Amino acid sequence: MKPVEQIKLPIKHEMELFENKFKDSMLSKVPLLNRITYYIVRRKGKQMRPMFVFLVAKMVSKGGFDERTYRGASVVELIHTATLVHDDVVDDSNRRRGFFSVNALWKNKIAVLVGDFMLSKGLLLSIDNEDFDLLKLISIAVREMSEGELLQIEKARKLDITEDVYFDIIRQKTATLIAACCGIGAASVGAKNDVVQQMRKFGEYIGIAFQIKDDLFDYSDEKIGKPTGIDIKEQKMTLPLIYTLNTCSKKNKTWIINSIKKYNKDKKRVKEVIAFVKENGGIEYTISKMNDYRNKALAILDTYPESDYKKSLVQMIDYVVERKI
Repeated sequence: MKPVEQIKLPIKHEMELFENKFKDSMLSKVPLLNRITYYIVRRKGKQMRPMFVFLVAKMVSKGGFDERTYRGASVVELIHTATLVHDDVVDDSNRRRGFFSVNALWKNKIAVLVGDFMLSKGLLLSIDNEDFDLLKLISIAVREMSEGELLQIEKARKLDITEDVYFDIIRQKTATLIAACCGIGAASVGAKNDVVQQMRKFGEYIGIAFQIKDDLFDYSDEKIGKPTGIDIKEQKMTLPLIYTLNTCSKKNKTWIINSIKKYNKDKKRVKEVIAFVKENGGIEYTISKMNDYRNKALAILDTYPESDYKKSLVQMIDYVVERKI
């Protein structure tokens, strides 16, 4: 059994019901919109975000559940899908999860409008059901995701990202949505605010570990979905590179920055930068940081009694840091 299927076992029934509820949440009177949303639903990913919502809800309430939990998971998935559709337009990307992206099939204007539609559907799902606490959690995530993207764009122009700024960017860009999933899971079953905030922090730690793992793929020799060296080619400052820049000589630092600014499309030069980062401890340091966040997330789970849901969340953390793609 695949790791994700194993993780899903305690919430298999809820995930099956969720699929139908999620489809219903996207219905429109416009046939074109329904064709596009049907296409999006058919090429769904692993659905890790709804899994976080359900597993946290079940763990903190000792197996309890609520219709609000389904709505919370739908809101998260609607907002997440909207951001992916918009990201593909911004990045001029023609592929998403091995399929053609919405903008590749229906052009940018339609893709932007579809993303806006899904965003509004998510907000209205919460407003119509007076789930204002869930709406606040997802709205914070959307704000932080936008700020994180813009901060990265601003800093990438100067290549002056410090380690603190790097963690700010990935917390906002990636971790905040997983934090919202876990907070929404807890809030949907009536957990107290301190539990909701604790679960948000739990999700944030996992999200940071997830993004660090993604950054490590840039230095991997294995055949994965992401081409090696793509971050350097796109002039993205990730943790292995930041650590190396902070610890190498002034001469080598100048050479690396010059390589990223002027020779980022030169395959030979990019390989040389990757080799230099590996030789100078950038990978080991990054793995140790990833494991720090993994351990922080596990420490929060240790405060909860044993259950199948907690076990699945532990497996989820292991999957995040050990995955091959």
